[in-house]
Amino acid sequence: MDLDPLVTYRWMRLTRTLDDAIRTLWLTGQGVGGAVDQRGHEAVSVGPALCLEPDDVVAPMHRDLGAYLVRGMTPHELLAHQLGRADGPSRGRDANIHGCGDLDRNIIGFVSHLPQSLPVAVGAAMAFRLRREPRVAMTWTGDGGSITGLYAESLNLAALDNAPVVIVVENNQYAYSTPVGRHSANPDIAARSRALGVHSVDVDGNDVEALHQASRAAVNRARNGGGPTVIVAETMRMLGHAVHDGFEYVPDELLEHWHERDPLATFERRLDQRGVDVDARRTIDREVAAEVEAALTSAKASPWPDPATVTDGVWA
Repeated sequence: MDLDPLVTYRWMRLTRTLDDAIRTLWLTGQGVGGAVDQRGHEAVSVGPALCLEPDDVVAPMHRDLGAYLVRGMTPHELLAHQLGRADGPSRGRDANIHGCGDLDRNIIGFVSHLPQSLPVAVGAAMAFRLRREPRVAMTWTGDGGSITGLYAESLNLAALDNAPVVIVVENNQYAYSTPVGRHSANPDIAARSRALGVHSVDVDGNDVEALHQASRAAVNRARNGGGPTVIVAETMRMLGHAVHDGFEYVPDELLEHWHERDPLATFERRLDQRGVDVDARRTIDREVAAEVEAALTSAKASPWPDPATVTDGVWA
């Protein structure tokens, strides 16, 4: 389906506003866990997630807050999670985006080392194919994750099995503090992925419409028996790896270059050119701000987990 411009704008604005609230919690000493910055990744998480059907499975990573929201997690739940409260998806067992899953919503919790969520998503896709279910799995990883042995093994298995999986590689220029040119002898991630037998495309990771178009084609291809696709999204994380990271290792001129390509500002300029109602967008801004503020109030008032339940859900 085509993107609804105002719906898409709302998801992107909600992602950024919620991310700002989570960062503020950590900076003011109110969060009980870590906080991972999302700024610059609003398009790469929202655009692909909007392509999926309810029965499809997603395995987002730590910089895909928009995907969690699109798939049904609420700001209250995500803020309660950051505060270690019982209302969060881990019921207080974790306090950052790690472990933030909900299988009732077909969200596989993030496995924190990249790309460890990838074989899980490939396994889900293989199950769909074996059961002849018209379902797709989608996962995300980073440029650093794409140079690991597990990435190659997962893509090889997906290609051999013709698994209906879509892999979005967020090429955000740095694997923590290591730039792409220092960790990849061949920085062409799409070419390396094609060499493993997987259909691969390059996309502007700050253009939500381009990402949606490429993701929709990949999802349709997977659902109709065409096998896996890798979408390499060229983007930039505009703050540190996490809130504790001062980001001094990134050149100012590189940040300035990407600041001009901010995904929200880019989308707004396009909507202006098309005459999409500015007042409607400002209304969305106010509604989203109020929604996040109310969620923050309710999350702070939500209960701490009962210590007597500490072993509940423990496998071994």
